[in-house]
Amino acid sequence: MDVFEMKFSKVFPLLIAKVRRKGRTEDEVFAVTEWLTGYSKEELVSLLDSDSSYGAFLDGAPRMNPARFNIKGRICGIRVEEIEDPRMRDLRILDKLVDDLAKGKPWQPSLYDRTD
Repeated sequence: MDVFEMKFSKVFPLLIAKVRRKGRTEDEVFAVTEWLTGYSKEELVSLLDSDSSYGAFLDGAPRMNPARFNIKGRICGIRVEEIEDPRMRDLRILDKLVDDLAKGKPWQPSLYDRTD
């Protein structure tokens, strides 16, 4: 099954579980997701209670953060900044942010919001 067709309510809890196993919190996953997509926590919780797909979650994002393009590095062996499909790149950016949390990196949006 295509990841974009999977239910958001099935995928997002996996991201939360990943960081919890490493001693991080659900709130941190919500924070990085809010920063990236513009959804509020309440909107994300509502999506968790719906039948929305992961693709619909990304496509319906209120405001994808333009600073997301400052995020660099590898996820699943692929450099995020080299992914050509914008939708897949956004998905992998969220994966990268969550992966960084799980690796113990602090969530500091100011690191990405820079314009230099």
